Amino acid sequence: MAGPVQSIERAAAILRLLAGGSRRLGLGEVASSLGLAKGTAHGILRTLQHVDFVEQDPATGKYQLGAALLHLGTSYLDVNELRSRSINWADALAARSGEAVRLGTPLEGRVLVIHHVFRPDDTLQTLDVGALLPLHASSLGKVLLAFGAAPAEPLLETEPEAYTRHTLVHFSDLHRALAEIRDLGWGAEVQEMSMGEAGIAAPIRGQGGLVVGAIGVSGAVERICDTKGRPQPALITVLREAARAISRDLGAARW
Repeated sequence: MAGPVQSIERAAAILRLLAGGSRRLGLGEVASSLGLAKGTAHGILRTLQHVDFVEQDPATGKYQLGAALLHLGTSYLDVNELRSRSINWADALAARSGEAVRLGTPLEGRVLVIHHVFRPDDTLQTLDVGALLPLHASSLGKVLLAFGAAPAEPLLETEPEAYTRHTLVHFSDLHRALAEIRDLGWGAEVQEMSMGEAGIAAPIRGQGGLVVGAIGVSGAVERICDTKGRPQPALITVLREAARAISRDLGAARW
């Protein structure tokens, strides 16, 4: 059996070094910390930069972890720990609310549904696990945007798609909605993605309080909302209780 590949071991050591520091590091600092020649360290850093695992500050020339590597770490948490720790709470939420429950995380400018509990009745339903939802038109997505788990900048580049006449396509309207979500601690979409459908969602926090996902309840607008189109307070209460419980299981101390 072949032994370890030295270049990969060195690349891993550089990534650990950058991950463990509180600031960007220059080429000389990386090389001296790991006992590498500057030419060797530079070659590895350039390769890591090419695949977006490392970023270089154009002003100082110093290095930090790149977005692609951070996304891999978040994806591992999303798919494994987040889903496994949410399953029981999601099942209980579906039973208490009488509605479908979805768990979502950000993925490449959309919301990836990583868990879906059917509405507890005998109606025909389609499993949404693996589906990608729009950030601006879903309650899950708006919560992720509001709390910084998904970047809002791509929405500024082109006008978001209008799924219904209620979809928020102007950034000023979306900006106000996100500010309200941050104040309330939960978000809603009422016929913004599909006419006759509504949903509410709340953030799920991990260690340090960072939002790592969202959990939501969705169904017919007449069941989710009152006659004035406002989400039912009882549904908001059980939703937020479930979100807090999952957050506590993930190590969010404030919850």
